[in-house]
Amino acid sequence: QMGVISTGNFVGYLCAVLFCGWLVKRLGARTAIFLGLLLIGSSMMLVSRMDHYLTILAFYFLTGVGSGVANVSLMGLVAHWFAPGFRGRAAGFIVIGSGFAIMLSGTLVPLLNAEQGVTGWRDGWMLLGVLVVLIALVGGWFLRDDPEQVGLQPMGTEISASLANPSLPLVPPSGTSRRLIAHIGSIYFLFGFTYVIYATFIVTTLVREMGYTEAAAGKLWVWIGFFSIFSGPVFGSLSDHIGRRGGMIIVFALQTVAYVLAGSHLSGGWIYLSIALFGFVAWSIPSILTATISDYLPREKVTTALGQITFFFGIGQIIGPSLAGILAETSGSFSSSYLLAAGMTAAACALTLMLPDYRKTVMLELSEKSEK
Repeated sequence: QMGVISTGNFVGYLCAVLFCGWLVKRLGARTAIFLGLLLIGSSMMLVSRMDHYLTILAFYFLTGVGSGVANVSLMGLVAHWFAPGFRGRAAGFIVIGSGFAIMLSGTLVPLLNAEQGVTGWRDGWMLLGVLVVLIALVGGWFLRDDPEQVGLQPMGTEISASLANPSLPLVPPSGTSRRLIAHIGSIYFLFGFTYVIYATFIVTTLVREMGYTEAAAGKLWVWIGFFSIFSGPVFGSLSDHIGRRGGMIIVFALQTVAYVLAGSHLSGGWIYLSIALFGFVAWSIPSILTATISDYLPREKVTTALGQITFFFGIGQIIGPSLAGILAETSGSFSSSYLLAAGMTAAACALTLMLPDYRKTVMLELSEKSEK
Protein backbone atom coordinates (compact mmCIF):
# COMPACT_ATOMS: atom_id res chain seq x y z
CA GLN A 1 0.00 0.00 0.00
CA MET A 2 2.87 2.40 0.74
CA GLY A 3 4.32 1.66 -2.70
CA VAL A 4 1.00 2.21 -4.47
CA ILE A 5 0.45 5.51 -2.65
CA SER A 6 3.90 6.72 -3.75
CA THR A 7 3.23 5.58 -7.32
CA GLY A 8 -0.06 7.47 -7.25
CA ASN A 9 1.84 10.63 -6.39
CA PHE A 10 4.26 10.07 -9.28
CA VAL A 11 1.37 9.43 -11.67
CA GLY A 12 -0.20 12.71 -10.61
CA TYR A 13 3.10 14.46 -11.27
CA LEU A 14 3.32 12.89 -14.74
CA CYS A 15 -0.22 13.92 -15.63
CA ALA A 16 0.50 17.51 -14.58
CA VAL A 17 3.70 18.00 -16.58
CA LEU A 18 1.93 17.03 -19.80
CA PHE A 19 -0.62 19.88 -19.59
CA CYS A 20 1.53 22.37 -17.67
CA GLY A 21 2.61 24.25 -20.81
CA TRP A 22 -1.02 24.68 -21.89
CA LEU A 23 -1.96 25.86 -18.39
CA VAL A 24 0.81 28.47 -18.31
CA LYS A 25 -0.26 29.79 -21.73
CA ARG A 26 -3.84 30.14 -20.52
CA LEU A 27 -3.27 31.48 -17.00
CA GLY A 28 0.35 32.63 -16.85
CA ALA A 29 3.19 31.12 -14.81
CA ARG A 30 2.42 33.17 -11.69
CA THR A 31 -1.16 31.89 -11.43
CA ALA A 32 -0.15 28.32 -12.32
CA ILE A 33 2.51 28.27 -9.59
CA PHE A 34 0.06 29.70 -7.04
CA LEU A 35 -2.63 27.14 -7.89
CA GLY A 36 -0.11 24.27 -7.94
CA LEU A 37 1.24 25.15 -4.49
CA LEU A 38 -2.27 25.69 -3.14
CA LEU A 39 -3.25 22.22 -4.38
CA ILE A 40 -0.17 20.68 -2.73
CA GLY A 41 -0.81 22.34 0.62
CA SER A 42 -4.55 21.71 0.76
CA SER A 43 -4.24 18.05 -0.33
CA MET A 44 -1.53 17.42 2.26
CA MET A 45 -3.71 18.89 4.99
CA LEU A 46 -6.58 16.68 3.85
CA VAL A 47 -4.34 13.60 3.86
CA SER A 48 -3.49 14.36 7.50
CA ARG A 49 -7.20 13.98 8.40
CA MET A 50 -7.94 10.85 6.37
CA ASP A 51 -8.43 7.34 7.80
CA HIS A 52 -8.92 5.28 4.64
CA TYR A 53 -6.32 4.00 2.21
CA LEU A 54 -8.16 4.96 -1.02
CA THR A 55 -8.89 8.51 0.11
CA ILE A 56 -5.25 9.00 1.07
CA LEU A 57 -4.25 7.67 -2.36
CA ALA A 58 -6.65 10.06 -4.10
CA PHE A 59 -5.45 13.16 -2.24
CA TYR A 60 -1.78 12.21 -2.60
CA PHE A 61 -2.39 11.89 -6.36
CA LEU A 62 -3.56 15.53 -6.22
CA THR A 63 -0.38 16.42 -4.30
CA GLY A 64 1.57 15.02 -7.25
CA VAL A 65 -0.50 17.06 -9.72
CA GLY A 66 0.20 20.24 -7.79
CA SER A 67 3.90 19.40 -7.55
CA GLY A 68 4.21 18.99 -11.31
CA VAL A 69 2.37 22.22 -12.08
CA ALA A 70 4.29 24.32 -9.53
CA ASN A 71 7.74 22.90 -10.27
CA VAL A 72 7.68 23.04 -14.08
CA SER A 73 6.01 26.46 -14.18
CA LEU A 74 8.54 27.90 -11.77
CA MET A 75 11.59 26.52 -13.60
CA GLY A 76 10.18 27.90 -16.84
CA LEU A 77 10.53 31.43 -15.46
CA VAL A 78 14.33 31.12 -15.77
CA ALA A 79 14.09 31.64 -19.55
CA HIS A 80 12.07 34.82 -19.02
CA TRP A 81 14.07 36.46 -16.24
CA PHE A 82 17.69 35.61 -17.15
CA ALA A 83 19.89 35.90 -20.25
CA PRO A 84 21.80 32.75 -21.37
CA GLY A 85 25.01 33.36 -19.44
CA PHE A 86 23.14 33.51 -16.11
CA ARG A 87 20.54 30.76 -16.46
CA GLY A 88 22.60 27.92 -14.99
CA ARG A 89 23.35 29.92 -11.88
CA ALA A 90 19.74 31.12 -11.56
CA ALA A 91 18.26 27.63 -11.92
CA GLY A 92 20.86 26.39 -9.45
CA PHE A 93 19.81 28.87 -6.79
CA ILE A 94 16.14 27.93 -7.31
CA VAL A 95 16.79 24.28 -6.44
CA ILE A 96 18.52 25.26 -3.17
CA GLY A 97 15.02 25.00 -1.73
CA SER A 98 15.10 21.23 -2.17
CA GLY A 99 18.12 20.96 0.13
CA PHE A 100 16.53 23.06 2.84
CA ALA A 101 13.32 21.03 2.51
CA ILE A 102 15.19 17.76 3.06
CA MET A 103 16.87 19.20 6.14
CA LEU A 104 13.56 20.51 7.50
CA SER A 105 11.59 17.31 6.92
CA GLY A 106 14.45 15.09 8.07
CA THR A 107 14.61 16.99 11.37
CA LEU A 108 10.99 18.00 12.00
CA VAL A 109 9.13 14.79 11.12
CA PRO A 110 11.13 12.46 13.43
CA LEU A 111 10.66 14.94 16.28
CA LEU A 112 6.88 14.98 15.79
CA ASN A 113 6.79 11.19 15.54
CA ALA A 114 8.79 10.87 18.76
CA GLU A 115 6.50 13.26 20.64
CA GLN A 116 3.12 12.22 19.24
CA GLY A 117 3.68 8.52 18.60
CA VAL A 118 1.46 6.87 15.99
CA THR A 119 -0.41 10.12 15.30
CA GLY A 120 2.78 12.11 14.72
CA TRP A 121 2.57 11.70 10.96
CA ARG A 122 -0.75 13.58 10.95
CA ASP A 123 0.81 16.61 12.64
CA GLY A 124 3.73 16.48 10.21
CA TRP A 125 1.50 16.45 7.13
CA MET A 126 -0.73 19.19 8.50
CA LEU A 127 2.20 21.44 9.43
CA LEU A 128 3.97 20.99 6.09
CA GLY A 129 0.68 21.53 4.24
CA VAL A 130 0.10 24.82 6.06
CA LEU A 131 3.67 25.87 5.26
CA VAL A 132 3.14 25.21 1.53
CA VAL A 133 -0.09 27.25 1.53
CA LEU A 134 1.78 30.17 3.10
CA ILE A 135 4.49 29.87 0.45
CA ALA A 136 1.75 29.85 -2.22
CA LEU A 137 0.41 33.15 -0.90
CA VAL A 138 3.87 34.73 -0.83
CA GLY A 139 4.62 33.49 -4.35
CA GLY A 140 1.28 34.69 -5.68
CA TRP A 141 1.96 38.16 -4.27
CA PHE A 142 5.56 38.63 -5.43
CA LEU A 143 6.11 36.55 -8.59
CA ARG A 144 5.71 38.02 -12.09
CA ASP A 145 5.62 36.19 -15.42
CA ASP A 146 8.05 38.54 -17.19
CA PRO A 147 10.47 41.28 -16.10
CA GLU A 148 8.74 43.60 -18.57
CA GLN A 149 5.72 43.63 -16.24
CA VAL A 150 7.76 45.62 -13.74
CA GLY A 151 9.75 47.67 -16.26
CA LEU A 152 12.88 45.49 -16.26
CA GLN A 153 14.86 43.40 -18.73
CA PRO A 154 16.15 39.86 -18.20
CA MET A 155 19.33 39.83 -16.10
CA GLY A 156 22.36 39.96 -18.39
CA THR A 157 20.49 41.26 -21.46
CA GLU A 158 22.94 44.09 -22.16
CA ILE A 159 25.91 41.74 -21.96
CA SER A 160 24.20 39.26 -24.25
CA ALA A 161 23.42 41.94 -26.83
CA SER A 162 26.98 43.27 -26.84
CA LEU A 163 28.36 39.80 -27.46
CA ALA A 164 25.81 38.64 -30.03
CA ASN A 165 27.45 36.41 -32.64
CA PRO A 166 25.31 35.92 -35.77
CA SER A 167 27.55 33.11 -37.02
CA LEU A 168 26.79 30.96 -33.96
CA PRO A 169 23.41 29.19 -33.98
CA LEU A 170 21.60 30.12 -30.78
CA VAL A 171 18.87 27.53 -31.34
CA PRO A 172 18.98 24.14 -33.07
CA PRO A 173 18.43 24.11 -36.84
CA SER A 174 14.80 23.84 -37.97
CA GLY A 175 13.28 20.40 -37.44
CA THR A 176 15.64 19.30 -34.67
CA SER A 177 13.55 20.42 -31.67
CA ARG A 178 11.78 17.08 -31.27
CA ARG A 179 15.04 15.14 -31.53
CA LEU A 180 16.67 17.52 -29.06
CA ILE A 181 13.82 17.14 -26.55
CA ALA A 182 13.94 13.35 -26.92
CA HIS A 183 17.72 13.42 -26.41
CA ILE A 184 17.56 15.65 -23.34
CA GLY A 185 14.54 13.70 -22.08
CA SER A 186 16.55 10.46 -22.28
CA ILE A 187 19.29 12.04 -20.17
CA TYR A 188 16.68 13.22 -17.65
CA PHE A 189 15.17 9.72 -17.59
CA LEU A 190 18.53 8.27 -16.55
CA PHE A 191 18.88 10.89 -13.82
CA GLY A 192 15.39 10.14 -12.47
CA PHE A 193 16.01 6.39 -12.67
CA THR A 194 19.28 6.54 -10.72
CA TYR A 195 19.01 9.29 -8.12
CA VAL A 196 15.74 7.92 -6.75
CA ILE A 197 17.33 4.48 -6.19
CA TYR A 198 19.93 6.05 -3.90
CA ALA A 199 17.43 8.38 -2.22
CA THR A 200 14.94 5.56 -1.63
CA PHE A 201 17.26 2.85 -0.31
CA ILE A 202 20.34 4.49 1.24
CA VAL A 203 18.83 4.83 4.76
CA THR A 204 17.55 1.24 4.65
CA THR A 205 20.97 0.08 3.47
CA LEU A 206 22.73 1.88 6.29
CA VAL A 207 20.45 0.29 8.89
CA ARG A 208 20.02 -3.23 7.54
CA GLU A 209 23.34 -3.91 5.84
CA MET A 210 25.85 -1.60 7.51
CA GLY A 211 24.74 -1.72 11.15
CA TYR A 212 23.74 1.93 11.64
CA THR A 213 20.96 2.87 14.03
CA GLU A 214 17.91 4.60 12.56
CA ALA A 215 18.87 7.82 14.33
CA ALA A 216 22.40 7.76 12.90
CA ALA A 217 21.10 6.97 9.42
CA GLY A 218 18.61 9.81 9.71
CA LYS A 219 21.39 12.24 10.56
CA LEU A 220 23.29 11.15 7.46
CA TRP A 221 20.17 11.86 5.42
CA VAL A 222 20.11 15.38 6.84
CA TRP A 223 23.75 15.74 5.75
CA ILE A 224 22.68 14.81 2.21
CA GLY A 225 20.22 17.69 2.41
CA PHE A 226 22.95 20.03 3.64
CA PHE A 227 25.39 19.15 0.85
CA SER A 228 22.63 19.38 -1.76
CA ILE A 229 22.15 23.07 -0.94
CA PHE A 230 25.36 23.76 -2.86
CA SER A 231 24.68 21.42 -5.79
CA GLY A 232 22.55 23.70 -7.92
CA PRO A 233 24.49 26.98 -7.58
CA VAL A 234 27.93 25.36 -7.92
CA PHE A 235 27.27 23.19 -10.95
CA GLY A 236 24.72 25.52 -12.52
CA SER A 237 27.33 28.30 -12.45
CA LEU A 238 29.95 25.86 -13.73
CA SER A 239 27.75 25.09 -16.73
CA ASP A 240 27.58 28.83 -17.45
CA HIS A 241 31.37 28.81 -17.73
CA ILE A 242 32.23 25.53 -19.44
CA GLY A 243 28.97 24.74 -21.24
CA ARG A 244 25.95 22.65 -20.30
CA ARG A 245 27.38 19.45 -21.73
CA GLY A 246 30.63 19.63 -19.75
CA GLY A 247 28.79 20.49 -16.54
CA MET A 248 26.45 17.51 -16.82
CA ILE A 249 29.26 15.07 -17.62
CA ILE A 250 31.09 16.09 -14.44
CA VAL A 251 27.91 15.64 -12.38
CA PHE A 252 27.13 12.20 -13.81
CA ALA A 253 30.74 11.11 -13.28
CA LEU A 254 30.58 12.09 -9.59
CA GLN A 255 27.24 10.31 -9.22
CA THR A 256 28.77 7.17 -10.73
CA VAL A 257 31.53 7.22 -8.13
CA ALA A 258 28.95 7.72 -5.33
CA TYR A 259 26.89 4.74 -6.49
CA VAL A 260 29.92 2.46 -6.91
CA LEU A 261 31.07 3.30 -3.37
CA ALA A 262 27.59 2.57 -1.97
CA GLY A 263 27.39 -0.71 -3.88
CA SER A 264 30.86 -1.89 -2.91
CA HIS A 265 30.11 -1.95 0.87
CA LEU A 266 33.62 -0.75 1.63
CA SER A 267 34.54 -0.29 5.27
CA GLY A 268 35.70 2.91 6.92
CA GLY A 269 34.70 6.34 5.70
CA TRP A 270 33.91 5.37 2.10
CA ILE A 271 30.16 5.49 2.69
CA TYR A 272 30.54 9.04 4.01
CA LEU A 273 32.32 9.98 0.80
CA SER A 274 29.49 8.39 -1.17
CA ILE A 275 26.89 10.40 0.76
CA ALA A 276 28.87 13.63 0.39
CA LEU A 277 29.27 13.15 -3.38
CA PHE A 278 25.61 12.28 -3.87
CA GLY A 279 24.49 15.30 -1.87
CA PHE A 280 26.98 17.66 -3.51
CA VAL A 281 25.56 16.97 -6.99
CA ALA A 282 21.99 16.02 -5.97
CA TRP A 283 19.99 18.72 -7.79
CA SER A 284 22.57 19.77 -10.38
CA ILE A 285 21.04 17.99 -13.36
CA PRO A 286 17.57 19.60 -13.07
CA SER A 287 19.12 23.07 -12.87
CA ILE A 288 21.50 22.50 -15.82
CA LEU A 289 18.79 20.92 -17.97
CA THR A 290 16.47 23.84 -17.24
CA ALA A 291 19.18 26.20 -18.46
CA THR A 292 19.82 23.96 -21.49
CA ILE A 293 16.19 24.00 -22.60
CA SER A 294 16.05 27.75 -21.98
CA ASP A 295 19.11 28.22 -24.19
CA TYR A 296 17.98 26.08 -27.09
CA LEU A 297 14.31 27.06 -27.45
CA PRO A 298 12.32 30.31 -27.67
CA ARG A 299 11.16 31.28 -24.21
CA GLU A 300 7.47 30.85 -25.06
CA LYS A 301 8.17 27.15 -25.71
CA VAL A 302 10.33 26.52 -22.65
CA THR A 303 7.63 25.54 -20.15
CA THR A 304 6.07 23.04 -22.56
CA ALA A 305 9.48 21.54 -23.33
CA LEU A 306 10.31 21.32 -19.61
CA GLY A 307 7.06 19.47 -19.09
CA GLN A 308 7.96 17.03 -21.86
CA ILE A 309 11.42 16.21 -20.55
CA THR A 310 10.08 16.03 -16.99
CA PHE A 311 7.71 13.30 -18.22
CA PHE A 312 10.81 11.25 -19.11
CA PHE A 313 12.19 12.02 -15.64
CA GLY A 314 8.98 10.89 -13.98
CA ILE A 315 8.97 7.57 -15.82
CA GLY A 316 12.54 7.02 -14.60
CA GLN A 317 11.46 7.77 -11.02
CA ILE A 318 8.78 5.08 -11.23
CA ILE A 319 10.87 2.37 -12.91
CA GLY A 320 14.10 2.88 -10.94
CA PRO A 321 13.00 1.93 -7.41
CA SER A 322 10.83 -0.94 -8.67
CA LEU A 323 13.64 -2.58 -10.60
CA ALA A 324 16.16 -1.88 -7.83
CA GLY A 325 13.83 -3.47 -5.28
CA ILE A 326 13.48 -6.60 -7.41
CA LEU A 327 17.27 -6.85 -7.74
CA ALA A 328 17.72 -6.41 -3.99
CA GLU A 329 15.21 -9.13 -3.18
CA THR A 330 16.76 -11.50 -5.72
CA SER A 331 20.36 -10.93 -4.61
CA GLY A 332 19.68 -10.37 -0.91
CA SER A 333 21.53 -7.04 -0.94
CA PHE A 334 21.11 -3.51 -2.27
CA SER A 335 24.63 -3.65 -3.69
CA SER A 336 23.39 -4.75 -7.13
CA SER A 337 20.88 -1.89 -7.16
CA TYR A 338 23.58 0.74 -6.64
CA LEU A 339 25.83 -0.86 -9.25
CA LEU A 340 22.91 -0.77 -11.69
CA ALA A 341 22.55 2.94 -10.96
CA ALA A 342 26.29 3.43 -11.56
CA GLY A 343 26.02 1.74 -14.95
CA MET A 344 23.10 3.96 -15.90
CA THR A 345 24.87 7.19 -14.92
CA ALA A 346 27.91 6.07 -16.92
CA ALA A 347 25.55 5.65 -19.88
CA ALA A 348 24.23 9.15 -19.15
CA CYS A 349 27.77 10.51 -19.48
CA ALA A 350 28.03 8.98 -22.95
CA LEU A 351 24.60 10.26 -23.96
CA THR A 352 25.45 13.76 -22.71
CA LEU A 353 28.68 13.72 -24.70
CA MET A 354 26.56 13.30 -27.85
CA LEU A 355 24.45 16.37 -27.01
CA PRO A 356 25.07 19.33 -29.37
CA ASP A 357 26.58 22.20 -27.38
CA TYR A 358 25.41 25.17 -29.43
CA ARG A 359 25.96 27.77 -26.73
CA LYS A 360 29.31 26.85 -25.23
CA THR A 361 31.15 29.72 -26.91
CA VAL A 362 28.50 32.24 -25.89
CA MET A 363 28.52 30.97 -22.29
CA LEU A 364 32.26 31.44 -22.00
CA GLU A 365 32.15 34.94 -23.44
CA LEU A 366 29.22 36.01 -21.26
CA SER A 367 30.78 34.63 -18.09
CA GLU A 368 34.12 36.31 -18.75
CA LYS A 369 32.41 39.59 -19.54
CA SER A 370 30.20 39.46 -16.43
CA GLU A 371 33.22 38.85 -14.22
CA LYS A 372 34.94 41.92 -15.65
